[in-house]
Amino acid sequence: MNRIIVVFLGIMLLGGCSASIDGDTYANQTPALSLEQFFDGNVKAWGIVQNRSGDVVQRFTVDIKGSMDGQTLILNETFDYEVGEGPDKRIWQISPNGNGKYTGKAGDILSTAEGTSYGNAFNFRYEMDLPVDDTTYQVAFDDWFWAFKDGTLMNRSYVKKFGLVMAEVTIFMQQQP
Repeated sequence: MNRIIVVFLGIMLLGGCSASIDGDTYANQTPALSLEQFFDGNVKAWGIVQNRSGDVVQRFTVDIKGSMDGQTLILNETFDYEVGEGPDKRIWQISPNGNGKYTGKAGDILSTAEGTSYGNAFNFRYEMDLPVDDTTYQVAFDDWFWAFKDGTLMNRSYVKKFGLVMAEVTIFMQQQP
């Protein structure tokens, strides 16, 4: 009986270490988020990465130049780090597949990213090799975006390894003239 209690408590503790967001909660919320409209042009972003302890291990800005190439959204990202290190550039190619579904790829993304639109929210899931110090870890990203009025977007990413959240990324983005 004691083993059952210990196993149950262990499952409950591990479950509390992972993020789970129900996108349907945002399906009828406004303003509606259109990736193609929001990122068509210049966007400035400010972000932090926090480790499991909540310490800020990266602080950065990103200049994003977005454009539509036929049906594909191209995001050309240039990063500048004030704290920590990371990639200098990333180019995303994101394609709408209908019914609020998207696929995306970038040079440092291991497989095809899968995205789903939910009213004012968007969820993007993908895996990548993440360099940390002298080691590289294969991690899964659970990326959530929420639209605000006045051309502003908030992004919250949960970086997972073995299903557990190892780091969290918070980014605020604003359309530029």
